[in-house]
Amino acid sequence: MSFPKNFLWGGATAANQYEGGWNEDGKGESTADHLTLGSRTEPRRFTETIEPNTIYPSHRATDFYHRYKEDIALFGEMGFKTFRMSINWSRIYPDGEGEVNPKGIEFYHNVFQELHKHGIEPLVTISHYELPYALSLKYDGWAQGETIDCYVKFVTTLFNEYKDEVTYWLTFNEINSVSLEGSGYLAGGIHSIKNKGMAAGVLDKEEEIKYSDEERNKQYQALHHMFVASAKAVQIGHQINPNFKIGCMIGGVCQNPYSCKPEDLLATIKARQSIFYFCSDVQVRGYYPSYMKRYFKENNIHIHITEEDKEELKKGCVDFYSFSYYSTGCVSTDENVNKTTGNLVFGAANPYLKTSEWGWQIDPTGLRCFLNEIYDRYQKPIMVVENGLGQSDVLNADGTVHDNYRIEYIREHIKAMSEAIEDGVELWGYTSWGCIDVVAASTGEMAKRYGFIYVDYQDDGTGNGDRYRKDSFYWYKKVIASNGEDLD
Repeated sequence: MSFPKNFLWGGATAANQYEGGWNEDGKGESTADHLTLGSRTEPRRFTETIEPNTIYPSHRATDFYHRYKEDIALFGEMGFKTFRMSINWSRIYPDGEGEVNPKGIEFYHNVFQELHKHGIEPLVTISHYELPYALSLKYDGWAQGETIDCYVKFVTTLFNEYKDEVTYWLTFNEINSVSLEGSGYLAGGIHSIKNKGMAAGVLDKEEEIKYSDEERNKQYQALHHMFVASAKAVQIGHQINPNFKIGCMIGGVCQNPYSCKPEDLLATIKARQSIFYFCSDVQVRGYYPSYMKRYFKENNIHIHITEEDKEELKKGCVDFYSFSYYSTGCVSTDENVNKTTGNLVFGAANPYLKTSEWGWQIDPTGLRCFLNEIYDRYQKPIMVVENGLGQSDVLNADGTVHDNYRIEYIREHIKAMSEAIEDGVELWGYTSWGCIDVVAASTGEMAKRYGFIYVDYQDDGTGNGDRYRKDSFYWYKKVIASNGEDLD
């Protein structure tokens, strides 16, 4: 079994977790800049103003803004074919609208040129869990339709500026997370429900977040506006450069029925529809699926959709499907089963799976299943753009980091991708999440590390930011050089 000759091996990051330089060279504040440090047991807080003596992880993150040449050289040393990154909207348009920031434009030109110097193809997420803070205040984030026009202006600028430097684009990161209660502020910038659900990343949370009917309607209206914005971006991009490949990005999970009870199977089907299929059905097929009519009715959801919106969705279908995949869970109608957590995973624990330090269940076979399921549904090319293991790595006195647990995790998931390709899935690429250590989106921690490269920053803000190659660095370099054949 082998990967395609032109397979895009690489790594993934996000600006608000990696870039830093939060108020430098004309950059405006983003919603992520108002989220404090949290932990596995304490949720992040949103603050209206930046509080003194408080750690805001996005402010420095892991300092790509000042060290991008050094980091890209390390990616080149590993042999990356592609690098997934995001553009911070408020670095291009400080208030989300108005005048463009020339220094922001210049920064990303420099980054793309540096990537190409090392033979690395940029894969750019246009909006990755951040929004200019001014838009969150002025338009309640994506809850109001005016934000669509601001996004269209933003993407038009990006596509024109970088049309000769970037081919692969993603419109929104994990857009389906907006459909989860508790993700309104993180993913949609909805200011009026800013604090509700910030505990989403906490392992030991005791009660489920619940939105009111008004909040739930605002949540799905925001999601609809993002659908329309994505569809318009696809059309604009193809007009500016017909060679652009523009995809959706879904938070992926392979969900299994907890038991063979028919009720558990039905609950699993409904969960897959509302959490995973819904968003990609709209973005890939170009219309709202029929099963959401009953879901909206039963959950008292009423959103405004115009005929013009429907036409935009039809005309703006994405070119490919991309997704994140970390762990799996089960769906059960029994409230007393053991629970698990993970990236977009809240449900019954699978007794047959191992669990990571952060309580996420490890399931490489689930990745193969999900790849087959999605390709069979859409018959569109696929990229796995996030996958990895968050652990507490130890930097030894000699500068080494022994992370065999990460090697084992990624090895098994690469094997699963190889099997899926043999199954007939058209897979374009793989970008491991946090290829260099970044702050965690859910908790803001540095302690939860994913990278092949260790960054010497700690949760309390200490550290000098020096970079160290982990054992997985050398292993992944070998994997890429052999195009996935040498996994030892």
